[in-house]
Parts: sequence; C-alpha cells; structure tokens
Amino acid sequence: MAEVDIAPRFGAELKDGFKPVNAWVANGVTWLDDIQLFYRERAAIEKDYSSKLYGLARKNFEKKAKRSSSLSVGDTPSMTPGSLECASLTTWTTQLSTLESRAAEHDRYSSELLLQIADPLKNLAARYEEIRKSHAEYSAKLERERDLSYGDLKKTKGRYDGACQEVESRRKKTESSFDHGKNKAQSAYQQQIMEMHNAKNTYLININVTNQQKKRYYYEYVPDLLDSLQDLSETRVNQLNSLWSHAVNLEKSALSRSTDHLQHLGSEIPRNDPKLDSMMFVRHNVAPWQEPLDLMFEPSPVWLDDSAMAVNETAKIYLRNVLGKSKSQLRDLKQDVDKRRKEVEAIKMIRRNIRQGKDKRDEVEMVKAMFNAQELLHEVERQRLTAEVETHTITSTVGDVSLGAQNHAFKSQTFKVPTNCDLCGERIWGLSAKGFDCQDCGYTCHSKCELKVPAECPGEQSKEGKKKLKAERQAASKVAPPQSNGGPPDGVTELPALSRSNTMDTLSSGYAASANRSVSGKVPTDETSTDGAGSPPPASKPATLRKNRIVAPPPVQYIAEMPGNSPSGGGSSTSHPTEQRGRMNYAYQATTDGEASVEEGDEVSIVEPDDGSGWTFVRLNAHTTGLVPTSYLEILAIPPVLERPVSSYSSSSTSLTGSIPSKKKGPVVAPKRGAKKLKYVEALYHYESRSDAEWGMSEGERFVLVNKDTGDGWADVEKGGVTKSVPANYIQEV
Repeated sequence: MAEVDIAPRFGAELKDGFKPVNAWVANGVTWLDDIQLFYRERAAIEKDYSSKLYGLARKNFEKKAKRSSSLSVGDTPSMTPGSLECASLTTWTTQLSTLESRAAEHDRYSSELLLQIADPLKNLAARYEEIRKSHAEYSAKLERERDLSYGDLKKTKGRYDGACQEVESRRKKTESSFDHGKNKAQSAYQQQIMEMHNAKNTYLININVTNQQKKRYYYEYVPDLLDSLQDLSETRVNQLNSLWSHAVNLEKSALSRSTDHLQHLGSEIPRNDPKLDSMMFVRHNVAPWQEPLDLMFEPSPVWLDDSAMAVNETAKIYLRNVLGKSKSQLRDLKQDVDKRRKEVEAIKMIRRNIRQGKDKRDEVEMVKAMFNAQELLHEVERQRLTAEVETHTITSTVGDVSLGAQNHAFKSQTFKVPTNCDLCGERIWGLSAKGFDCQDCGYTCHSKCELKVPAECPGEQSKEGKKKLKAERQAASKVAPPQSNGGPPDGVTELPALSRSNTMDTLSSGYAASANRSVSGKVPTDETSTDGAGSPPPASKPATLRKNRIVAPPPVQYIAEMPGNSPSGGGSSTSHPTEQRGRMNYAYQATTDGEASVEEGDEVSIVEPDDGSGWTFVRLNAHTTGLVPTSYLEILAIPPVLERPVSSYSSSSTSLTGSIPSKKKGPVVAPKRGAKKLKYVEALYHYESRSDAEWGMSEGERFVLVNKDTGDGWADVEKGGVTKSVPANYIQEV
C-alpha cells in the first residue's frame, strides 16, 4: 500500500471551501453508480465472452477519460492538473486492463457479479449520497445560523438606534414642554437615556458574541464539516477497495487462466490509499483565502458615542442580571460540552478498531454517528461560547458584579388576574400577560423588565410580608427616578436650559439632518413669536386626531381602593377648571377634514396642545373644532385654577390630565329617542370613576349604550342625558 508522508486535512487547508469539497465528494458518490452499472453490464456481457468484454472495457476507458479531471481534482481546480490521475483512477485503469486480457467468462461469475458486487455498490451509493446530503443540509444550517447571528446583531443595532432616536425625541419634547410639564418631560428624557444605555450594552455584547461565533464557524464548525466530508470520501474509497477486492476473488475462482492478471490487479487495489486522492485534490484546489474582518461598534447617527459600555448603577443592574444568567448557564454547558466531546472520541476509537479489523460494526453507520455527534457538539459549543463571551465581556468591564447579589427566584408566569409590575408599575394582563414572579418574596415584573430588576431579594416571605413588600414596591414604581443633588443620572452630561424654535416641517419628530436646534440659558415662554409681515406657512398636520386610551382597569375586587375615590360610585364632579385660551394672529382656511377655518383675532380654546408636529387642536365654538397651525396661534395667560386629582388609570380621549386645565362644557347630547332603537347595557361589576369623563357604576345599574368599544377598552354610555365613558369589559348588553 502506498504511504502518504503528510495526511491532508480539508478543514485545516481548504478555508471556507465547502462547495468545491461537497461537489468533489458528490462526484465520488455518483461514480459508485457508474461502477455498479459497469458490473451489471459486465455480468450481462459475460455470456458473450471475450468480444463483448473487450468492448465493455473500451467503453469504460472512455468514461474514465471523461471523468478523469473531475474525479482527480474536482470540477473547478485552482491549478491545472495536466495528465495526472488520482490513485483511484490509476487502480481503475489497472482493472480495466486486466479485463481486456480476459476474453472468457462463465455464467456463474455473471450471477456472482450481480449479487455480490453490483447490488452492494448500489446500496452503498444510496447510503453515501444520503450522508452527503446531510452534510449539505448541515452546511446550510450553519450558514443560516451565521446569518441569523448577523441578523440578530443588525436588529440589536436597530434597537439601539431606535433607543437613541427616542432619546433625541424626548430631548426635543423637554425643550418644547411648558414649565408645569418640564419636570415630567425631563424625567422621561433621563429614563430614556437609561434605556438607551441598556440597548447599547446589549449591542456591544452581541458584537462580541457574533465575532466569537463567526470565528468558531470558520475555524471549527466548517473545518469539522470539511473533515467529515473528507472522511466520507475516504470511507467510500475503502468500501470501494473492499468490493473490488471481492470482485477479484470471484474472478480468481472463476477464471483460473486469468490468475496472473488477477493477482496483479489484487496487488494494485490495496495501494489505492484514500489519502492519495485527498492529497491530489488538496494540491490542485488550494486558493488564497482571507478571514472576514471582525465586527466593530457603530455609533448611532443621532447619538454619537464610543464603544465603552455604560457602567452607571442602572446599567450595572442590567449587567448583573445578564452576568448571573450567563454564569449559571456556563457551568452546565461546560459539562455538556465535555460529554459531547467524549462521545465523539468514543466513535473515533470504534472507527480505528474497524479499520484494524478489531470491530465488526458497519463503518458507514459509524460515519453517520460521527457526523451526528459532531453536530450536537457544535450546537452545545455555540451556547457555551455565547455564555462565556457574555461573562468575560461584563466582568472585564465592571468586574464580577454578581458576587453578593441576592437574586430573585423568578419563575415564568401567565397572569390570569390583573397584576402590576413592581418595577415600572404598569399592568401585566391581557391576551399576552406573560411575566415573572419571585417564589420567595412575590416580586412581579414584565418579561421585558426581568433583567432590570435589582438583585435585592429579601428572601422567603410570609403572605403578609409579600403584601407589604408589594405595596411598597408599587408606591416606589410610581415615583420618578431620583437624581442626586438635583442633577442628571450617572453617565449623563449636565444639560443647560433649553430653548426651541419651530423647526418641524413634517409629522415625524425624529432625527433630521436639517433640524435646527438651539441650546441656551433662555427659559421658553408661553407665547409664540409671530414676527414677520407675512403669514408663516403651516406645518404638516398629524395623521390622526384621536388620543389612544389604555385598556380599562380590572374589577374593583382585584385592586386596592385608591385614596380619595368617592364611595358613592357616581363619579361626577361639579367643578371644572378653565381651558387654556389662545388668539389667532392670522386667518387660516381649512384644506382637509380635521382642520378648522379661523379668522384673524378669533379667540379659541386649546383642547390639545402642540405635540411637536406644528399643529394645535382647538375649539372655536360649541360646533367647530379642528387643527390650526401653532405658528398662527398666540397662547394667552392661564387664569389661576384649582387642581383636581389626576386619573391613575384612564388616559382616554375624554379625560384631560391636570397639566392642561379644561373648561367646563355642556353635556354631550344622547341619541334621539326616535332616531334608532336604543340599546341598554348593565354593569357587571362595581366601578368607581377616576375622572370627570367617567361614570361610576354599581353592579346591575343600567345605562343607554352610545358607542361600543372601539378597541381602546372603553365604551360611551348615557345616563340622565350625560354621556361618559366606562370600562367596556365591565358591561353587557341587555
């Protein structure tokens, strides 16, 4: 048998070369069909003895000549092979030459060829092709996983850009807000900066994970796949050698006069070392290859930043939770990886024993088992690498912040009863009410809030203790994030007082390269400047006039009674503050539905202030409302009014917050009794109103239905000629 000085390894020498290797292996598997067809044809021709056997040998010489290049060096070699042939083809040539010297064959040999050579070759070709297709499918899977990793990184980058965009939007709203709303806008702005930091940290972590996964793809997964294909090809050659040797033995027993020729052929076949074919293919297909560059941090176009991770206290909470999860997973994954590696080594040992004749198991099945074991190993290794990179990235930046952490024993839950998130205070209920609760202290949170929860679990608590902690956490969640010494949060630059000129010319309040922004110490006033002789052009109007409202609150038995609520359930009030007033400096003619036509000097009531779009929703009289350009409007001074409690639950379009006082207005006229058949509804639960725009209800109380639920969780009903809103899921038609 020919000896090979250096055993070639496809994975080490053919970088990212699955396609040519797969094509080459496919050629070899397809070649098995040619060989088994050869034996079938030979068995049929054996009856005609020498003349037809000679013609068959000539035909297969021609076939070999056509396939010589593809079988030796592949379909697309990087170096011209010349007249060289691989070792398998050389052995095949010897066999065809032996066939030419044998002009006689008998019927028994013909039957033996069909049963012992042709049929096994057909079976082997089908099995090898199945395994080769499995390699091709796994290669496609690896590419999808790599592309998915790139896609996930791109999505994370998009979320980071979106967070930066939202920071910029909140900053603009801070500039344009009035004095009484500036604190709220500033708090929202600071909170969004914290969200942006979390998005940035996730983006940086994903960059490192993707880079490491990319390296594993090119330096481990693909090389292992190529080595497996090489192994498959070499196993095919070994099996082919075995069948050829068996065919030789059949010829020896059938044709005594051909003994010399068959002995020569038998001595040639074992020299066909599978590594010889692989070596020739490698030498003719080595091509320059350059590793793809590592991915780098890309700053957002609207929030220029560097690649340093955010390390303020809020960010550390997020990082601590990510680190805790990664460290917990890493221990189990390392054990799983070791287990998978031992399985791969055990299969390799079995294959060595098969080659040495110490094990009688099917080597093709072992090749298949080796491929499956390596696939499982790669999958677990990817997970371990992700956890390891996340752990290293976080600890190298902020240290092991998970030490001493009192982590909550969170368990995934689907909340069927209305529950509030202890972190953000918002509801966790509805069709997709999924979240987490701590089995020890009862802490509840959204799925999106899990990684933002501080690791400060007080330990296992009694039922009363959990209720007390719940009340404290809910009270804390409704308080704006504290700022030390009245300044901005950690990692945020101190902001000067802001002033703003109207630069919006589209509906979008996002980043625009043409937007003019000013930062100065000037405090914004309530009046809009109207300098200039001509009428300024109106801004683009928003697409909708309706404010969204949150889903109706749950039945009263599921929530604690709010302080200050009226126990009567009537929910009506007799005092209404005065609406903000304004005066039109220019006349404006409505151009589309939703706009209002006004004359110069008209006084209007401001129903909804400018939200940054350049338009204000006003009421001219009892029958005329609509949008007018903010630049046409002069805001008048607000008369002193008494504040009323702000609704804790409803933000419906008919309920105005205390930031903009509303003028007392007449009741909405209910539908005329003769216009259509009236529909009545009955209250299913007791409900206490939270604002002047809501009806309080007692269980069983009846109302006239005006408008059904339009998708925001509220319905409009009439009682005593007055129409107000009630939760849609608290009523039923009767």
